[in-house]
Amino acid sequence: MQTPQKIAIVGSGLVGTLLAIYLKKLGHTVHVYDRSPDIRKINFSGRSINLVMSNRGWRALEKIGLVDEIKQIGIPVDKRAIHLPHEPLNYQYYGKEGEAIFSLSRGNLNKKMVDLAEQAGVVFYFNHKVWDVTLNTATLHEGEEERGVWNELKYDKIFGADGAFSRVRHRMQRQSMFNYSQEFIPLGYKELHIPANADGTHKLDKNSLHIWPRRNFMLMALANPDGTFTCTLFMPHQGENSFETLQDKSKLVDFFAEYFPDTKEVLPNLIEDFYRNPTSYLVTMKCYPWAFEDKVALIGDAAHAIVPFYGHGMNAGFEDITILMEKIEQYGDDWHTIFKEYQLERKPNADAIAELSYRNFMEMSAKTADAKFLLQKKIEKWFSEKHPEKWVPLYSRVTFSHQPYSEALAIGDFQNQIMEQIMQMPDIENKWNSEEVETKILNLLQKD
Repeated sequence: MQTPQKIAIVGSGLVGTLLAIYLKKLGHTVHVYDRSPDIRKINFSGRSINLVMSNRGWRALEKIGLVDEIKQIGIPVDKRAIHLPHEPLNYQYYGKEGEAIFSLSRGNLNKKMVDLAEQAGVVFYFNHKVWDVTLNTATLHEGEEERGVWNELKYDKIFGADGAFSRVRHRMQRQSMFNYSQEFIPLGYKELHIPANADGTHKLDKNSLHIWPRRNFMLMALANPDGTFTCTLFMPHQGENSFETLQDKSKLVDFFAEYFPDTKEVLPNLIEDFYRNPTSYLVTMKCYPWAFEDKVALIGDAAHAIVPFYGHGMNAGFEDITILMEKIEQYGDDWHTIFKEYQLERKPNADAIAELSYRNFMEMSAKTADAKFLLQKKIEKWFSEKHPEKWVPLYSRVTFSHQPYSEALAIGDFQNQIMEQIMQMPDIENKWNSEEVETKILNLLQKD
């Protein structure tokens, strides 16, 4: 057990609320500040991408007994459903039988987590704007306006869980030797909505991540328990086939008729949703160090914002908490060492999942419709089922294991080099599951 302390968390999102529950259960006094209203009292819609919970996220919830509660508000998803023009639906299973990610509404999950945190004794301060932090005294500066009167709120520890544009990190950036970078990718996204059938059932298979891959843009959809789907259109902001080119209704309707013809019946409110919901931006943010002495630490998106194409923003943030708690258990009241070891372990893994997430857009938007890529995945699945001790596919390493992201990335790159050689074999389309192919993969693995 630790000596009880007074701890502030800035940000009441998923990572902030889960961290608050953990710290409260350790005996600390925990206050959470958020500049936004209580999410339970507002209509949360218009700029969301459904979350997918995988093994890393479940592990963080399991340790405090929240798995069953959260599974009740989600839907298991065990495959991709690929929608290609004028072709039958193509299903691509994620892993072994029984392996699935869980589709969760961000708003519903966040509301649930705030409820659970309050039940644990965490105190929330909504509509409280934190403008600055005095790092060496762990003091928050909070007030109505940035140039108005501020209140000084003194704590023993402060955690910045306030997202990609974190105020806590902004203060840390003004130190010497603090490295920071942010990169907006040229893609944006817009939320669309598939309503439920009249009887409350889903219009599409609810246990699939539906993808309409169109190379440099794509549409995707994930199910919600109420029979609806949250759809997300990813497109460049400018150029051909971009948000810039869809400024009037007729062009929007023609665009969907050409590229997503099978959505006409399931997106009855396309025009209303498209012009009502904002076009949002996607950013990758990296920084280091994540901690200041034994006073202040960053966690989740405040430390490592990533693009959403691997579905691991939340999972990576929850895994931050898992590792932080391991360090607390190991080092007790030595917060200097806790923060130091936490950031040393998590930084390379945060960088790795950022790289994996960026790459996965190309896989989802283009490669899932490519016959050669699909054959490669079929070979990998066949070989991994024959030799599970020798080959675990990259997606399974990232999503269905707790292997560090950096290791998964390195092994995935090595496996891809092998597959590049396999795909060059003459007549690979016809002998993909032959003894010759199996032997060659085994030989190439031995060269590692």
